[in-house]
Amino acid sequence: MILNDFLVINDNGLYCKYGNFYLDPKQPADHAVISHAHGDHAVPGNRNVYCTAPTANLMGLRYGKNAGAQFNIISWHQNFAINGVNISFIPAGHILGSAQVLMTCEGATYLYTGDYKLQPDSTCEPIEWVKADVLITESTFANPGTQHPDPIAEIQKLNGININIMLGAYGLGKAQRLIRMINDYTPQKKILVHFRVAPLNAIYEKHGIQLGPWQMYNRKLMKSQEEYVYIVPPFTFDSYVNASGVKRLFASGWKNLQVNQHDTLFISDHADWNDVLYAVEQVSPQQIWTLHGDGTHLKNHFGNRIFTKALN
Repeated sequence: MILNDFLVINDNGLYCKYGNFYLDPKQPADHAVISHAHGDHAVPGNRNVYCTAPTANLMGLRYGKNAGAQFNIISWHQNFAINGVNISFIPAGHILGSAQVLMTCEGATYLYTGDYKLQPDSTCEPIEWVKADVLITESTFANPGTQHPDPIAEIQKLNGININIMLGAYGLGKAQRLIRMINDYTPQKKILVHFRVAPLNAIYEKHGIQLGPWQMYNRKLMKSQEEYVYIVPPFTFDSYVNASGVKRLFASGWKNLQVNQHDTLFISDHADWNDVLYAVEQVSPQQIWTLHGDGTHLKNHFGNRIFTKALN
């Protein structure tokens, strides 16, 4: 039987009272099940952390000694339990080490997606599917008006730009995906990375991810026009609004983060409307619980066929 109060939102985040643990807590918790290492999902200071090995390495890089008191490294599909709730990790396809969390309690199964994507990405594990009674899905782009374009066609836009490019991107996940895609689809470009991106690249490469050629940013290099692509985190990108001698682009699924309506690079690491519908088809849930966005469109789409409610 589905427990309608299996997961609830409180001031610390998404809480499972049946197992006394949090999923991606917002504040340090005694038991934290972490889906992936992005800062809005993985905070420092938890007492017991349950996550994949790449997530632990990435948290350790970012937070050092404050990353967590005890890390419990969980392999894909490995079963473990927290206070009677059985749990396993399923690849989510979002970034390296990102996991969906499959939970079983009192005969019902609950699949928390965390952030996920369906688009191919050679820098992380591809998403896998399991059946569950309840699908707890992010709904960041769960709107019929949002359909992500082909990422290969988007990155190939760089082929038409002959001057150096300053490419804004989130340092973890997106930057590594872009490096691989640029090497694959615009191989004449020479990739430079910001000093904050390089250590993240090293962890990816430690886990066997082949990014291809890249080098650390050097101001002298950018003074020559040799089709350099300089990948920078958002704060650096925003600091150089008036940079000369470069084409500025920002890689994101969000329209408001694009430089303007003409200079766009729509590459998202989240599921769009059709992807979420496909996820529902694959998981075959009796209920859908939504997070991180407006679940109204899903509720309207499925009507009485699947019970849908918003947790946030």
